[in-house]
Amino acid sequence: MKEFTIRDIQPNSYFTKNTYIDNAFVLTAPEMPFSSDIVSILEKWSYKIIHSEGESNSEYSSVSTASAEVSSSSGKNAGAASGGSPAPSTIAVSQQSDVDKISKAEEFYSGFLFFVENMFVRATVSDELDPKAVTEKIKSIVEYVKEDRRFLMRVLKNIEPEAGKNYLATHSVRSTILAIIIGSYLKLQPYRMIELGVAAILHEVGMLKLPSQVYLSQRPLTPPEQKLIMTHPVLGYTMLKSFDFPIPVCLAALEHHERENGTGYPRRLVSEKISLYSKIIAVACSYEALSSKRPHKEAKDGYTGMLELLKNEGKAYDDTVVKALVLSLSIFPIGLYVLLSNGKKGQVVDVNPENPRFPIVQVFGEVNPDGKIKMMQTAQGALTIVRPLNRNEIDT
Repeated sequence: MKEFTIRDIQPNSYFTKNTYIDNAFVLTAPEMPFSSDIVSILEKWSYKIIHSEGESNSEYSSVSTASAEVSSSSGKNAGAASGGSPAPSTIAVSQQSDVDKISKAEEFYSGFLFFVENMFVRATVSDELDPKAVTEKIKSIVEYVKEDRRFLMRVLKNIEPEAGKNYLATHSVRSTILAIIIGSYLKLQPYRMIELGVAAILHEVGMLKLPSQVYLSQRPLTPPEQKLIMTHPVLGYTMLKSFDFPIPVCLAALEHHERENGTGYPRRLVSEKISLYSKIIAVACSYEALSSKRPHKEAKDGYTGMLELLKNEGKAYDDTVVKALVLSLSIFPIGLYVLLSNGKKGQVVDVNPENPRFPIVQVFGEVNPDGKIKMMQTAQGALTIVRPLNRNEIDT
């Protein structure tokens, strides 16, 4: 693969094949111009070189090899993208492969959480925050979520945050994964996915400037403490700006508590004034908060949390972003334990792109005649989900 110096690339030129950051992360496809906007983002992140097997041309030309590359790349998910879903029937899955991928997802999640916990400690104790290190980590997160989203979501459901630990890191990790899933559904360009991920992992960084006994309180906050908490978006914006993070990332920290109807804070912005990253993070954070246990509240199951977001009372959230979350995870989200209409118990393991009400489930305690895990496509008039189950009901 050849290297191209960014400053030597003609603005708005086209490459005959995909361009990459670090030989792996896709930056542009042949149909996309290498715009000045992309150049400015790369320069902001201190990238000087990109990689491609193609050549740069001043105008787009349909090249067969380039088309083949794009087709091959997009073909990996063609079934899901085209809306093709299995008929209501048993789906065979290798049990060992499934177990291995769950184990890998658990390891990945633990590593990500460890990174964020350490990043927050350094930011608190030494006032240290490394934009380059954060960016590199987010690139790996985006790639992993793209490939193994459904296994990672099952891990998020299976692993409860440890009691007594700083929930801020856990919330940031889980919200980032959800934000990236939403961004993928919205088909954000690769470099915007990186920005979104960086913004999501750092959106609560302003909390670190507050006394920990306030933001980690296990009791209802007093009015003065509530006012103090409401300063964290401004503190986060100021902190990220001081470390030269891009303005869209800083704005996401500032605006993630703004709401479409103007009821948010700190500036009571309305829909068109709120940045896209902030809208995405707002939905991701809200769903994560609804479905996770906190010191002062119990977690709601994913189905109930999803319904609350779908109601969108008072139009607090962007409808397009809420829809992206629902269609990415289904109304019965990946990882949810469920009771099925045949009396069996199971777990939602994948979405049905044609209808988010009827996801694919793994039936507990059952295998196919060939020994593979039994997966069933739920469908109207056939196998359906009766209701969500909590973990205690699964163990009985």
